[in-house]
Amino acid sequence: MKKEVNMIKIRKLEERDRGPVKEMMRVFYASPAVMTDGSDEIFEKDITECISGSPFASGYIFEVDGELAGYSMLAHSFSTEFGKRCVWVEDLYIIPKFRRQGIGREYFSFLDREFAGCLLRLEAEEDNAPAIRLYEQAGFKRIGYREMGKQPG
Repeated sequence: MKKEVNMIKIRKLEERDRGPVKEMMRVFYASPAVMTDGSDEIFEKDITECISGSPFASGYIFEVDGELAGYSMLAHSFSTEFGKRCVWVEDLYIIPKFRRQGIGREYFSFLDREFAGCLLRLEAEEDNAPAIRLYEQAGFKRIGYREMGKQPG
């Protein structure tokens, strides 16, 4: 029996995606994959930044056979340590029924082509073994840095 091959499409996030992406963000930010819960205010700002043509953020939609399957958001910066542009994979969410269908693998191949020559970075929660396995298969390696942050105000 021949295995059915699903058509995976990766496209830029658009205004028409705002509602469905916000719903996926609520699920993603409520999961153990991230440290904060986020908020609708933050989600709205993130989506607006991604669709506004900002040089700092971009977003992508994953579709399988025309059906919404997930999203990703990227943050763009420059690494003085490596002397090149840096693309952070900030959000990567695939709807459960579409997981293990090659979307993540296809997305990282897309990023390698789309951002050739750029440093690609991401964060992963230690307990998220399936995600870490995907990232390692895509060529990501553990970096021994301790992340620190400071909120404004």
